[in-house]
Amino acid sequence: MASKARGCSCLVTLVLFLLSSMASLQEAVAAGECGKTPISTAAASLSPCLSAAGNVKAKVPPACCTKVGALITTAPKCLCAVLLSPLAKQAGINLGIAITIPKRCNIKKRPVGKKCGSYTVP
Repeated sequence: MASKARGCSCLVTLVLFLLSSMASLQEAVAAGECGKTPISTAAASLSPCLSAAGNVKAKVPPACCTKVGALITTAPKCLCAVLLSPLAKQAGINLGIAITIPKRCNIKKRPVGKKCGSYTVP
């Protein structure tokens, strides 16, 4: 009976290890679009944008516009990588609305016409 419990414990440990490895791998792959910044850090920096990313009529906070503008300037592909990440999905981000934030912020040098998933940046 003890060997069954030990075997179950090993299986649980293995599953947890594989899940954490997959999360780390996703993090590493997505970080390529954001330079050396992990995607979770890039996503967290955009937290002032949460309300605007869920409601097209919501006023975009100045802090959001500053963060988005900086991200577009330093790593333009990063914004799309963040919006397409599992983190954005977990946060309830609506990609179709979130993709309009650079335009709503009047960012002049935004990647107009660029595809982000099935959406085109306006």
